[in-house]
Amino acid sequence: MPAPHRTSLHLADVAIADEFWSPRRETVRTRTIPHQETRLREGGQFAALLLEPRSHDGDDRERFPIFWESDVAKWIEAASYVLATGDHPELDAALDKAIELLAGAQQEDGYLNNYFTAVKPGKRFTDLRDAHELYCAGHLIEAGVAHYEATGKTTLLGIVRRYADLIAREFGPGGLCEGGYDGHQEIELALVKLHRATGERRYLDLALLLTDNRGRAPFYFDAEAERRGDTGYFGGHWSPGGAYVRTSRRDREYNQSHAPVREQTEAVGHAVRAMYQYSAMADLALELGDQGLRDACERLWDDLVTTKLYVTGGIGADPSIEGFGKPYDLPDHTGYAETCAAIGLVLWAHRMMVLTGEAEYVDVLERALYNGVLSGASADGTKYFYGNPLASDGTVERSDWFDCACCPPNLARLLTSLEQYVYVADTDGLYVNLYVTGSARLAHAGRRVTVTQESDYPWDGNITLRITEAEAPLHMALRLRLPAWAPGAAVHVNGEPAGYRTERGYAVVERTWTRGDRVELTLPMAPVLVRADPRVTAAHGKVAIQRGPIVHCVEEIDNAAPVPRLVIARGGALRTEHADGQDAVIAEGLVDGPAADGLYSSRPTAAEPTAIRTVPYYAWANRGKGTMAVWIREAP
Repeated sequence: MPAPHRTSLHLADVAIADEFWSPRRETVRTRTIPHQETRLREGGQFAALLLEPRSHDGDDRERFPIFWESDVAKWIEAASYVLATGDHPELDAALDKAIELLAGAQQEDGYLNNYFTAVKPGKRFTDLRDAHELYCAGHLIEAGVAHYEATGKTTLLGIVRRYADLIAREFGPGGLCEGGYDGHQEIELALVKLHRATGERRYLDLALLLTDNRGRAPFYFDAEAERRGDTGYFGGHWSPGGAYVRTSRRDREYNQSHAPVREQTEAVGHAVRAMYQYSAMADLALELGDQGLRDACERLWDDLVTTKLYVTGGIGADPSIEGFGKPYDLPDHTGYAETCAAIGLVLWAHRMMVLTGEAEYVDVLERALYNGVLSGASADGTKYFYGNPLASDGTVERSDWFDCACCPPNLARLLTSLEQYVYVADTDGLYVNLYVTGSARLAHAGRRVTVTQESDYPWDGNITLRITEAEAPLHMALRLRLPAWAPGAAVHVNGEPAGYRTERGYAVVERTWTRGDRVELTLPMAPVLVRADPRVTAAHGKVAIQRGPIVHCVEEIDNAAPVPRLVIARGGALRTEHADGQDAVIAEGLVDGPAADGLYSSRPTAAEPTAIRTVPYYAWANRGKGTMAVWIREAP
């Protein structure tokens, strides 16, 4: 049976006027997007679309990276979302110029990837495992859909449709890549978006084909390497011995091709690739009512959130593969937690909520969004983290840019499309997933209704929703997410305790609404100490501090000693101060003194009382270098 029809509201039907999010989104619009355009032009990504690869010493991969189209595409997508919610003529013109470059670079048959046009002509679709062709195609398709839905212009949409049609021919029966799939997943979820934007079933069928091809024996990448006769784009990196057929299970796990996706039970391999794959599986399960894909998603989700999820919502503990480690292996100093992976988790979690109607997925989405995603950019929006460790010895700082610049535009496109994560509608009414001041317009039972939100979330747990427009009295279910961190939440309607039922993590207030009705949700917001499963050895004997959805960390600049010398007192009081637009939590604690007799001593070290001050994890590394940690030792 197909899942109930739930859908995000269109960006233009959601307004955000929030003291937390609006300034950040304005920073993205006015600083981050222009900064990224400048860096993409300086770096050569735009010049590459003119078939002018940079000329300097070094091999082809250095002077013309294979993933450049994806960087430009994500920038176009982010900028398109800005156009969807406002009039910005200069940005509109800049997008038109970028799209003109893409149109000029497209081949007659629809192909669009300049690495294989300018650097390796005649080699297209011969290195699906490593060469990122379908990854770039996926981001181009997402950009094309976003630009069309924001502006109504069809130029870029037409470009990506021609490319998608070529891919369908090449991967269909008798095509060059029959039985194949991509090494870096992305196109699958993009094709679902293209299907939804155009109504063309063939794009949905192609997404399903690529998904179901993955992991089947005989393994496509082995046969591809045999035909090609070389190690592939990254072959030298992964195969020091020079063998061009990689057959180990770990190599296949890296891109989740070790088994058919419907049979997979553990989140393994490269974390970003996994998130994009699982997002597509959830989309396909929803569109097709595919229970096998849904079951696989739920198994994989359970494995991730119970054994491989950082308290910040970051994922990917192993820097060597930018991906998952063993269960409970969540190191703090060396953990990777790539910004793109946290963004991918937001994408997957949202899709899982739409598929199932369960609030537990939004709890994880919120954890990742407010912590693991936001930490990826500096306060001024022009410096970035690629990985997001949970501890620093004082040497970690954000970078102005990266040679592989996937994370900065990915962060921009998520924050500029935040509207689609706040609400979900179905035939019964409206889900309120995120608490963001603003409004939502929707049609319910053929009538228009507008719901507004007001709050100082995430610093305050008092949220007010109002029916500010309704065409006659309207019977509708209003579902308010009850975060797992907020036991004891209360709901009132028009000042009186509400009669509501709790269903799948939501407080469901179902009644006949009229204009002016008011709902008040109160979420407890006291700071708490969080402890990890003892199998997480990096956090054993330590605690983290969380208030509402915000995970805090301790920075040296705010405290009396380097962070490793600080100890939180067990049972000590926690208090909150609000300053400079954010909370700080102050905990009772101790400062360890030096050893009594040199480097080592048999006598106990001295310890003095101190107040340990925290900042939100997303805000660290904005005030210079220094030690930092999320997990702090707890006094026995």
